[in-house]
Amino acid sequence: MRIFLTGATGFIGGSLAVALLESGHHVRGLTRSAEAGPALRDLGVDPVLGTLDDASVLAAEAQAADAVINAADSDHEASAAVLTEALAGSGKPLLHTSGSSIVGEPADGQAQDDVYTEADIVEGGSWEPSPDKTARVALDRMVLSAARSGVRSVVLCNSMIYGTGKGLNPDSVQVPRLVATARRSGVTRHIGPGENIWSNVHLDDMCDLYLRALEGAPPGSFYFVENGEADFRQITEAIATALRQPPPQPIDIDAAIAEWGYEPAVYALGSNSRVRAIRPRTELDWKPQHTSITGWISRSIRPT
Repeated sequence: MRIFLTGATGFIGGSLAVALLESGHHVRGLTRSAEAGPALRDLGVDPVLGTLDDASVLAAEAQAADAVINAADSDHEASAAVLTEALAGSGKPLLHTSGSSIVGEPADGQAQDDVYTEADIVEGGSWEPSPDKTARVALDRMVLSAARSGVRSVVLCNSMIYGTGKGLNPDSVQVPRLVATARRSGVTRHIGPGENIWSNVHLDDMCDLYLRALEGAPPGSFYFVENGEADFRQITEAIATALRQPPPQPIDIDAAIAEWGYEPAVYALGSNSRVRAIRPRTELDWKPQHTSITGWISRSIRPT
């Protein structure tokens, strides 16, 4: 297939680009930086210069492609709208990337018991997103509704991704932030008691699910992307051990916001996000192979 990919220079998008190329697809990747063009070409990606606000570029590339993967920004409503409109009536796949912080509630590092499946999101029930996540959930549902307009639209809702990126950006969001702070300060930190839990998935398993969804996901499908979970105390203990540091120490939420910013502190590092990827296993025969984020940390992070 000829794939138009947004976010080609990012962690998720760059890794997907490599996986797509290895599977025999032709990839055209959106980049806002002309300087990134040669590096993308070295990967085998045809660079497309533009931003998510360049509606004419997005529409033209989407219409010329056999499929579109939006891996650039889970909260950019205008670009998602342009892509769904450009693909209307085509029957082409549109894979849109979301994140499981949509089910997160600010918890300041405290544990919560709620665990969500795809049915909770798609079929409603009593679940409602927090006010900070209402817009992202509305965007996800807008993409899913494009199935009624002849788009094979799919939302893949990633949990905490671990692993080393295969493209131009090797680092994900959560673990590298914690590692960077630990290296700089000499102390690994978790928010509050570090009892908050996130589901997680290895990058290779994530890429495998995107490829399966590209080939065979039904229109209007919503999939969580996860294979296991860990609390942040387990994660920071693994980081501290890998860096040969003392045991991790708590940081309060205000200091965490000052260190990492509001969204990363409150949601990416301080909330709970516990989900179960039931539908990709039953509908796409997805069988993830990696099970331990702490094991990966122990193998992959070095003191220097």
